[in-house]
Amino acid sequence: MTAGGEVRGADWYGHDLSGQEHAGVTFSGVDLSETTDDGAVFTDCVFRDCRFNQSRHTDAAFLNCTFTGCSFFQATLAGCKLVGSRFERCTFDLLTVTGGDWSFVGLAGADLAKATLTGARMREADLTGARAPGATLRDLDLSGAEWHGADLSGADLRGSDLSALDPREVELAGARVDVVQAVDLVTALGLHVEPDRV
Repeated sequence: MTAGGEVRGADWYGHDLSGQEHAGVTFSGVDLSETTDDGAVFTDCVFRDCRFNQSRHTDAAFLNCTFTGCSFFQATLAGCKLVGSRFERCTFDLLTVTGGDWSFVGLAGADLAKATLTGARMREADLTGARAPGATLRDLDLSGAEWHGADLSGADLRGSDLSALDPREVELAGARVDVVQAVDLVTALGLHVEPDRV
């Protein structure tokens, strides 16, 4: 296990990070492109200007980490835990997330337009001002999430918990929702859904 310190400008391209543990480490300008990772744990780490392009992470944990100016082009995260982590000025083009726990994650202002997130727990995630037109955000537990000012136009939201979403505070034109979500959204607008009476 590595605790504290800084890794600067390292070339970890294609490395296997499986089983590694790092706590309180700052990674600056590290190339993590095409790395593979089964079960690695990063706790309270800082990633600045790092590249995660085409990397694959399975059952890994990034707990209370901060990512600033990082690239996640075509990265895949399956069953990963990112509880309490925060992303600032990162790019997520063609990012794929399946399952895992992203509760309390900070994605304020994130551009998720080309990302695909499915089946993950994202309770109380901060998606304030997130830009996700056309994104796939399916079957996500988004209870308690912050949505103010988010752009979800054209996004596929089917199966996700939208109970915390106020449709008056986000852009939803063209978004795809299921029947249960449609009722929730209409109710949030103050309307009453009742069966027809003959």
